[in-house]
Amino acid sequence: MTAAPGFDWPGLMRLGIGRLGLRPAEFWALTPVELLMMLGPAPTPGPLDAAGLAALAARFPDTVKGEGHG
Repeated sequence: MTAAPGFDWPGLMRLGIGRLGLRPAEFWALTPVELLMMLGPAPTPGPLDAAGLAALAARFPDTVKGEGHG
């Protein structure tokens, strides 16, 4: 049996059965969305710092209108 792409079933089972203490039958009765809700909110990135701003400026430099367009 091959796993569906995008789902780490062994990892999800470790979280559901190991971390949440679900019984296997309880784990398999959940939808993926229900399991994710039980695990809590996904971590969010912190606020933009100076290094992050510098990286964005380097990746998307400001240009003067008309510059580089012909």
